[in-house]
Amino acid sequence: MKRLDWFIARRYLASRRKGRFVSLITLIAVGGVFVGVAALIIVIAVMTGLQRDLQAKIIGMNPHVYVFQQGRGFRMPDWRPALETVRQAPGVVVAEPFIMTQVAVFVPGTDYAQAGMLYGVDPAPESGGLTTVQKQIASGELDFGPTSTGYPPLVMGRRLAERLSVFPGDTIQIVSLENFNTGGGGEMVPIIRPFEVTDRFSTGMYEYDSNFMYAALEPVQDLLHLEDGVGAIGVNVSDPWAVQGTAQWIQDELRFPYYTNDWVQLNSSLFSALKLEKIVMTVILFLIVVVAAFNIISTLIMVVADKTREIGILKSMGMSDHTVLRIFMLQGLAIGVVGTLLGTGLGLGLTWALDTYQFIELPGDVYFLDSLPVALDPVDVALIVLLSVGVAFAATIYPARQAAGLLPVEAIRHD
Repeated sequence: MKRLDWFIARRYLASRRKGRFVSLITLIAVGGVFVGVAALIIVIAVMTGLQRDLQAKIIGMNPHVYVFQQGRGFRMPDWRPALETVRQAPGVVVAEPFIMTQVAVFVPGTDYAQAGMLYGVDPAPESGGLTTVQKQIASGELDFGPTSTGYPPLVMGRRLAERLSVFPGDTIQIVSLENFNTGGGGEMVPIIRPFEVTDRFSTGMYEYDSNFMYAALEPVQDLLHLEDGVGAIGVNVSDPWAVQGTAQWIQDELRFPYYTNDWVQLNSSLFSALKLEKIVMTVILFLIVVVAAFNIISTLIMVVADKTREIGILKSMGMSDHTVLRIFMLQGLAIGVVGTLLGTGLGLGLTWALDTYQFIELPGDVYFLDSLPVALDPVDVALIVLLSVGVAFAATIYPARQAAGLLPVEAIRHD
């Protein structure tokens, strides 16, 4: 009986002319599911990729936990005892002092200056470094001197270097924006120090590549008149997603005047916005599948109206209401499954193409990233497939019950 159900359902889905082509209305219903599923998979892959790529770059370019000292600006004069305590915290992999300061950069002989963030770091830490750039400096992948001019070496973001039109070997002037000397008349005199650009780095994240610079601790301490002081202590943990526990332990041990921030806290608004955007886009695009479900309903209603007499003949020959119900449910389910499989295939194919060839570029100053990242989560794909087929199946219930409820005598008399 099951084979007969499927045979009749397949015949009803086909057109009258020789049964070779699917009817136009059925094609429209399949197309609706196809477009909805494909669009949903692609958008979910892009949103997931964007979130994961941002997370990876933020984790790679920033310490997982920051340890600061209360006071004027980011200053930590007596940092060594605090560093020893931080290194004993559970889950800590790396803990190093560093300096971060806002500066202005200009090339001698030009009248153009550019603001940026200068980091003073240990050029050869035993732990290998806190960030991706520090690790590249420590491993020698990025050139960090010695310099031909004798000036302190500096590694600069690619976009910042392009704005200033500087290349490795060029000399730049760094102006501190956080402290000044006092002249003989009481006027403020900016502190300026020369550096030599030894290399450029690229992270693929606009904000970092257009603002960040790295130099050794000592020349940055000299620029800020810190003597032996630093700005903060950076900490990396074994599990960045469980960073709150380590941050709280450090806070409890060091107490006032020290305090901590972690990368989750500092970027919570960004990731909350991305999560909300993903949910909203999912709901909006899922409405395409819901619209396709109405197409399935209309398709089956038209089939019931067209096949009413045949249904009456089949029921008069002994076919049960349950069998008729199953025939029309199989039709709707076939439309949903075919549309879902085709849409899944297209969605996976376009996602693979976007990930492999990266032919869509983004304005980095708007989206933070230079290219469109994509990432497919198998759970997301499975959920989309199940929901699509489920909606298609639900759409068959009403027309299938209408067909099963036809009385044989009235159905046979139907014109």
